[in-house]
Amino acid sequence: MPTDQHAATALDCARDEAFWQRVASRYEVEPGPINLENGYFGRMTRTVVEEYQHRIAAINRSSSVYVRHQFDQVDSVLIRDQLAAMVQVPAHEIAITRCASESLQSLIRNYNALQPGDQVLISDLDYISVQSAMRWLAKSRGVEVIEIQHPHPATYENLLDSYRTAFESHPRLKLMALTHVTHRTGLVMPVQAIASWAKTHRIDVILDGAHALGQLDFKLDELGVAFAGFNLQKWIGAPLSLGFIYIAQERLTDIDPDMGDSRFAIDDIRSRAPYGTPNIPALMTLPRVFEEHLAMGGAAVKGARLNYLRDLWVKPARELSGIEILTPDDPRLYCGITSFRFTRQADQQRMVERLLEEYNLFTVARDGATCGPCIRITPGFTTSVAEIKTLVRALRELSQ
Repeated sequence: MPTDQHAATALDCARDEAFWQRVASRYEVEPGPINLENGYFGRMTRTVVEEYQHRIAAINRSSSVYVRHQFDQVDSVLIRDQLAAMVQVPAHEIAITRCASESLQSLIRNYNALQPGDQVLISDLDYISVQSAMRWLAKSRGVEVIEIQHPHPATYENLLDSYRTAFESHPRLKLMALTHVTHRTGLVMPVQAIASWAKTHRIDVILDGAHALGQLDFKLDELGVAFAGFNLQKWIGAPLSLGFIYIAQERLTDIDPDMGDSRFAIDDIRSRAPYGTPNIPALMTLPRVFEEHLAMGGAAVKGARLNYLRDLWVKPARELSGIEILTPDDPRLYCGITSFRFTRQADQQRMVERLLEEYNLFTVARDGATCGPCIRITPGFTTSVAEIKTLVRALRELSQ
């Protein structure tokens, strides 16, 4: 880890291969395929793994004695305070959950400001569990689901126009899902601008920040959304089973306690988090996770590195006649995740298999977007420039 993060800009750090070799050395990597599917979940560093294993052993020894006496009343509160400090919001506006999907589902099912006949909005690029939850509202609350298809190729203006048109065409819209970083293509939505337009139309936004936290540098309270769900197990580097829910304090009463939860007071956001015994050892690992995330430079440096690696393959790939890059190059609209397709091949899943069989590159196919099936490329913090060059060579040869 760097000893003086202020000595270099995020871009300088992104290009410093010696620095990233040191970062990579902190992770255990299984021999085998080159992993270009780091968007599923993130690796823990070796020290986080060791901390996690230590906490598992400690909880197994002490069992409920420690949990009842110390964790529930003291340590869990301190950990939540640390998380709040990292995302720069008051602790009473967040509650730790098992993942972003759980957080978003709780927000959607417990949103209490809908009346029969109201409309809710989703898009083709929203996560399937979010789409399903919004469609569940149609059955349970008597509301209508409006689904928009995002324009392709996407631009900053046509994305805004698609939402302006939806807002103006559907005056009964009351609630919308908005994905910060879309899991299918990596498109980054202009959240602040869309949320501002939604507010003028009195439409509430539930933000899916699953892929955003830790790779996009933003201030949560400046996005203009009152409700959001995030993961800690992707770009923050926490163990699996950790995320959090965000509700702006002044809007807490618009989300009911989950399933009538009475563990906490009605004005405590923790009552909006689904009930269940948490992964306590994972939670106890978070102070180390936060420390390492910030020591690496936080989202500013992590995001700059991922974008740098992304640009190394996207720029040459755009010059290949048999490749279509689906994510735009407008820096406001992309991050480390970017998708493409082989235009001369109908079966993108087969091309995923060929990338693995012939070039040892592990990628993932994605469908569901109106613009069609694609292959998602997501570098990580152990990805090297040499591995990106292997991808470029593979695309050049397979696109013929």
